Amino acid sequence: MNHYADQWIDSWCRDNGWTDWFIEQSRYWGFPPNAVMPVPIPSQALRALKSQYGLCFEERIWSVSAVLSAGVGAILSYLLASPMPLVAAFAYCAIVVARMEEEDL
Repeated sequence: MNHYADQWIDSWCRDNGWTDWFIEQSRYWGFPPNAVMPVPIPSQALRALKSQYGLCFEERIWSVSAVLSAGVGAILSYLLASPMPLVAAFAYCAIVVARMEEEDL
């Protein structure tokens, strides 16, 4: 899952003189000013972008779907008098939380 919107990375690169940024193995790389080899975009910059902008669109969609599945699971569990819909919603929410976990930068 991308934790940063492409526009955020692109604007940061333009503001700081980095060129030709790309994603490889969930890490953002780019060419710093006057460089001939790409280097990872600094984690401090990525953290600053995250604190400035918050959740990206993809993360918002996953978060809303997890909340909705929990609500639907609770309602169905009550109506069906069965814990299985709630168990399925819990499993889905666990997967969403694991996907939203950021890798070490």
